[in-house]
Amino acid sequence: MLRDWATGPRLHSNDASAIRGYGPLVKVHLVDGTFELFRAYFAWPSSAGAGGREVGAAKGFLSMLRRLVAEPGVTHVACAFDHVIESFRNQMFAGYKTGEGMDPLLYGQFGLAEQVCTALGIVTWSMVEFEADDALATGAARFAADPEVEQVLICSPDKDLMQCVSGERVVCWDRMRDRVSGEAGVIEKFGIGPASIPDYLALVGDTADGIPGIPRWGKKAAATLLAEYVHLEAIPPAVADWRVKPRGAEALAETLRSGFSDALLYRELATLRLDVPLPQATSDLRYLGASRERLREVCEELADFSPMEQVRWQADAPLASHAIQ
Repeated sequence: MLRDWATGPRLHSNDASAIRGYGPLVKVHLVDGTFELFRAYFAWPSSAGAGGREVGAAKGFLSMLRRLVAEPGVTHVACAFDHVIESFRNQMFAGYKTGEGMDPLLYGQFGLAEQVCTALGIVTWSMVEFEADDALATGAARFAADPEVEQVLICSPDKDLMQCVSGERVVCWDRMRDRVSGEAGVIEKFGIGPASIPDYLALVGDTADGIPGIPRWGKKAAATLLAEYVHLEAIPPAVADWRVKPRGAEALAETLRSGFSDALLYRELATLRLDVPLPQATSDLRYLGASRERLREVCEELADFSPMEQVRWQADAPLASHAIQ
């Protein structure tokens, strides 16, 4: 559970236009590169690059990022990737997600997407032991604590990342729907606060991550209990002691008692880490433009040089990609 955030003003707004304003402080945009690549894979048409390689998702990803950094007010950006699908969580639970079943045409574009990100001049976090979500959570905590930062926007609709939200200082931005979720938005959607999201996922499960959940526990029951008790440990073992009783309370209490150790493990799997060794300070995330040489190399791979006419350039191209062990 992530609870050590710097607090900020409570605007209680889900209107993205109310969030992306201007002011003396900077706004940090943290992009879920893995999610964006998946989205591009299903949204963009197939395309053949150099040597006939499939590059449609990478081209779509480039277009999405190019539009992001061209938006007014987007000045500090980083992007996190799952460089490999497996992480330390696979050592904790055999059923945790793997790359099995992923379309090789998509998986084969992961490395190219990271090259796209670096070529555009965006700080790139390539996760090996940790997951991209861990990097985003760590970055959000670090930059939200910086007094020079007005707001951190995690560019993803992923429910896992909702645990990172704090008031309106750390928010999640669903770019596809242009919807921003601050703390009030999380409560509206899930019926619980951000701190309870890992507990919620432990109970209801998360098929995308291979977390099975606890039998009989659905979204409504989990939200009802966690809205009252916040965390698993605070839910009384005896249903007679529950202050709220959703339908089927007796059976719910029994499955939670019998599966409590599993629930704690699932919560640990769902809890994002705040200790990823990211080397950047806020100032390192300032967007200065694309690297002409690196973007030309990427365009050669994509067999498409139109992006060379669609970006702004920087004079020098510092190395912006970091593989995190």
